[in-house]
Amino acid sequence: MDKFKEKLASLREEVTAADTRATTAEAEVKRLQDEQTQKDHEITSLKNKLSLVENELEKAENRIAEAKLNLDEGETSKTVGEGLARKVSLLEAELDSAERNLRETTEKLRQMDIKAEHFERKVQQLENDRDTYERKVEDLTTKYNGIKSELDETLKSLEDL
Repeated sequence: MDKFKEKLASLREEVTAADTRATTAEAEVKRLQDEQTQKDHEITSLKNKLSLVENELEKAENRIAEAKLNLDEGETSKTVGEGLARKVSLLEAELDSAERNLRETTEKLRQMDIKAEHFERKVQQLENDRDTYERKVEDLTTKYNGIKSELDETLKSLEDL
């Protein structure tokens, strides 16, 4: 009789511990999903920024090509040539800046993709852990109910004696 009670108490403790672990795992999954959503928003923002920088780069390249074309067409005025040369150098500096910005944004995007993949794997792992704990809780609950019914039957048979 005492063994049944001890076994019953032990199973109750296991059920409580498993329930606590499952609750903790669910909270961690929720936190990681929120974090992943935030990272997805950052990735979207960086992609938009990358698109804007690429457009800016394209415009700068077009202006450089236009300026070089104007130089090639033979504008002979020294002041016009100096102005265009100054414009070309400004455009080239702008192009360098845009390319540097593009590289930085691309690198940030790559790092965010890596982090997002890492968090997706972590979420999947935690979901698997949660599922495992839920199955354990169900198994322990079933065992607990079975032992409880055995105990009730045993107690009833003892009372009948």
